[in-house]
Amino acid sequence: MNGSPLWLKAHALLVFAFLYLPIAILILYSFNGQGVGGFPPRDLTLNWYRILFNDAAIWDSVLNSLLVAASAMFIALLFGIPAALALDRANFPGKALFRRLVLLPLILPGIITGLSLLMLFRVSNVKLSLLTIILGHGTALISVATTEAFAGLQKLNRAQEEASLDLGATYWQTFWRITVPNLKLSIIGAALLIFTLSMDEIAVSFFLIGRDNTLPLEIWGRLRRGITPEINAISTIIFMFSLAAIVLWYRLRTRAEVTSEIAAELVETAGS
Repeated sequence: MNGSPLWLKAHALLVFAFLYLPIAILILYSFNGQGVGGFPPRDLTLNWYRILFNDAAIWDSVLNSLLVAASAMFIALLFGIPAALALDRANFPGKALFRRLVLLPLILPGIITGLSLLMLFRVSNVKLSLLTIILGHGTALISVATTEAFAGLQKLNRAQEEASLDLGATYWQTFWRITVPNLKLSIIGAALLIFTLSMDEIAVSFFLIGRDNTLPLEIWGRLRRGITPEINAISTIIFMFSLAAIVLWYRLRTRAEVTSEIAAELVETAGS
């Protein structure tokens, strides 16, 4: 950036301010003793966090969201990884169409996905509950798992798999001992992304909700009565959780890249 024009630096600062200044204000007002009104914030306090931690409805919705996100992550990976393997390793009629249809949930608006799943559950006489939300999130996010795993498979060196098969291992053994460890970074990245998207999902959840609220719907319901300091507090906690997930992903990726570089150097040394 030292040799960059001044206007380019100013533009970068404006972009960062546009993206992150609202988040900074939200975090600051979660400590504001005057609630959501008054500027500048004064009488900084942790009182809103104390009120939040005593709010049973919020924490019930948090537990519901964690359950939904973890279950949706499992469903999406369970179906998404085999779909990625089929796209990468198999040739079958309609493969090009299948590849495009897998991406369709990423393109469709959430309202369409939610409405179509609602109609399916109504026709099937399935009662709306957390289970229907789990199925809805898992269905909508299979495409994320597929695309992430497929991208990892594209970078995978097939020589290790071929060597494993040549040494007598079965395809199943090769998959668990060679393919999955090499896809670990892609799988973890997909899992974190699916979990985060599920925690944030509101459109699909709105159509499939039963008696139990998820966190986004609980927040949305309260916002209809106005912004409250507790909403700022729970939003701050969500932001910190998301930031921790990003840092974890970055550290894992950096460690994997360093390991790959060391392995490549060892292979070159052994070859010479």
